[in-house]
Amino acid sequence: MDGDIIVETVSLTKHFRGFTALREVNLRVRARTIHAMIGPNGAGKTTCFNLITKFLPPSDGRILFKGRDITGANPADIARMGMIRSFQISAVFPHLTVLENVRIALQRARDDSFHFWKSERSLAELNGRAMALLDDVGLADLADLYAVELPYGRKRALEIATTLALEPEMLLLDEPTSGMGREDIKRISDLIRRVAADRTVLMVEHNLSVVADLSDTITVLARGEVLAEGPYAEVSRDVAVIEAYMGTGAGTYHA
Repeated sequence: MDGDIIVETVSLTKHFRGFTALREVNLRVRARTIHAMIGPNGAGKTTCFNLITKFLPPSDGRILFKGRDITGANPADIARMGMIRSFQISAVFPHLTVLENVRIALQRARDDSFHFWKSERSLAELNGRAMALLDDVGLADLADLYAVELPYGRKRALEIATTLALEPEMLLLDEPTSGMGREDIKRISDLIRRVAADRTVLMVEHNLSVVADLSDTITVLARGEVLAEGPYAEVSRDVAVIEAYMGTGAGTYHA
């Protein structure tokens, strides 16, 4: 495997009771880039994401992370190796404050669960790092709010902050701008760009404007197979890609 390839899949395949959701997908993600997976509904994007992050076992093929075969690993294994995933549905503790959510993630990063039983005062040493992370995602002024009080876009920013607290080398984002208004989309897009300055980002994303703006490389899936791959300017002009989108009613696809 090339030295700058951080994740590679080799003939990755997934069957569900006779239905092939993914067929012999060969994906190569370069380190310190933003790589997007796109495709019509049912293309296999989520299945591929779940296989890479080990929430599903493959039917065939291999997955390598930093040259190491992780095909038989579990999600906790790869998290410890530096591959951390966020989910399409925001996953934060709603009745803890914004600061407390990040502090919990920092405790996990230290692999010291005993901190959960310590006093508030003993956890104060984590506040500085937690506030720095909140500042990075634009939430420092909301640190004392309960997570349930945050607008949707800010909850996604909080989730990214808790993910960053685990110090990932590679961040996997599942529909990071889903359900957001224009202002929140811009805020999260700017955040992803900053995050990618010193780490790798692999994301599944439906918003093609976000994909065009952020991505170094795009992999297009259709019917469980790779249809095209390359920079946005190249992929967006691929006849097969345009037909795949238009064939599912995605008339808003633009080059």
